[in-house]
Amino acid sequence: MCTVTYIPSTGKILLTSNRDEKSWRTQAVPPKVYIYRNIKLLFPKDPDAGGTWVAVNNNGDVAILLNGGFEKHVPAPPYKKSRGLVLLEAIKDKGPSNYFSSVDLQGIEPFTLILFAGNNLYECRWDGTAKHIAQKNKTLPHIWSSATLYEAGIVQKREKWFREWLLKKHCPSAEDVLDFHLFGGDGDNHNDLRMNRDGIVYTVSVTGIEITNNEMIMRYHDMKDNRSYTESLSHTAYPIAESVSTS
Repeated sequence: MCTVTYIPSTGKILLTSNRDEKSWRTQAVPPKVYIYRNIKLLFPKDPDAGGTWVAVNNNGDVAILLNGGFEKHVPAPPYKKSRGLVLLEAIKDKGPSNYFSSVDLQGIEPFTLILFAGNNLYECRWDGTAKHIAQKNKTLPHIWSSATLYEAGIVQKREKWFREWLLKKHCPSAEDVLDFHLFGGDGDNHNDLRMNRDGIVYTVSVTGIEITNNEMIMRYHDMKDNRSYTESLSHTAYPIAESVSTS
């Protein structure tokens, strides 16, 4: 829920998410396919609230959650609903970006939702007062860091790491991206991509999604028990571009 990358590559699209959480949170349920009103969803489940931070559907859509909007906020519970449940409602909708535009988010804690939906890439932010939707260039790579954990200077440093890594990896594989999410940084445990703040908040899992012309492949790496899982979901939504830019 705290670091997300989007990388278009030849014949595929790679989205990857690091979930940084408090140590007391219950270990997530590994990804599996669920069916909601004839829509198939694939996601790991947060047993505490029943939601998730990353999900795909058989329409070829992806939704990934980051905590916070534009800047760190002061939590003010109780909230009407968990952000992970809002994500599930969005990915169940035929038009996830339209859902975000129309849903009432009053009483929901600020968040950022990265959507790859309808073959377009969107950055959807709720700052606690207003919604902000930006369509991003889907032919270029992007990185996002949670506003609740990383100040502006650290966000810029992480963007620099990402750019430098991409210069070395012109056509990265899913394994290459996982390696970046596990080892990217400069040795600062508080702010590296795989972070650990004194064992109180740390990276508990990495989830990678690979979209090909007919399949969504989810690779889930649980740091709590050092286990890996791979599940897939077929889609027939749209062709993936044969060539894209990573610069």
